[in-house]
Amino acid sequence: MSTKRTDKASYTIIFSIILVVVVGSLLAFFANATKELRVNNDKVKSQMDILSSMGIESTRANATEMFNKYITKQYVIEGVNATENPEAYLIDIKKEQNKAKEGGVQRLPLFVGEKEGEKIYIVPVRGNGLWDAIWGYVALNGDLKSIYGVFFDHKGETPGLGANITEPFFKDDFKGEMLYDASGDFKSVEISKSNGDPNNVDKTDNQVDAISGATITGNGVGTMLKKDIRLYLPYFETLKK
Repeated sequence: MSTKRTDKASYTIIFSIILVVVVGSLLAFFANATKELRVNNDKVKSQMDILSSMGIESTRANATEMFNKYITKQYVIEGVNATENPEAYLIDIKKEQNKAKEGGVQRLPLFVGEKEGEKIYIVPVRGNGLWDAIWGYVALNGDLKSIYGVFFDHKGETPGLGANITEPFFKDDFKGEMLYDASGDFKSVEISKSNGDPNNVDKTDNQVDAISGATITGNGVGTMLKKDIRLYLPYFETLKK
């Protein structure tokens, strides 16, 4: 009586191929099955983050309702031209920045909110921290000269140090900070270790106090704000006329 041998190299190769095909098929199936859920989660997260910059807390359950309540207009800006777009919040800022680096025209999302009768303009920002990307939203007062509030997040900053850019004690310091100096020149807001104003009383110095031990991340936040808010200045000038 003859018996089949399964210890040959050919059997190992065939088994490996079958295993790879089966596992790959299962992974592809689950990725496709959860794609819609992941996309929806990203949408809701963006809505929550934008609202947070306005000081409005929301949950995944009510984010869309709150977003539609407080965000009255959405625009996509190219140069000094703005086009209303109800899905501007879905624009991938990273892709737009990469497009600009390659010589293309970067689309700039702008959100107009209203809270307690006050008009607020929100712009997205994205830059680099110590280890990886940092990003957020900056809400500006209706005069477009000072900050109403901010939201920051990160991909991999150090817990207890650079990761503290997400904490209220850091974000709250930006409230009321002027973006222009006494001469009317755009300065943005610098993250300073030598601020000399730890209680952040002076809102005209264009500075907030740095996070101890997080110099590079803080510098990244400052650079990000100045670089990205500056992109909106040509359009903001048209609103002031």
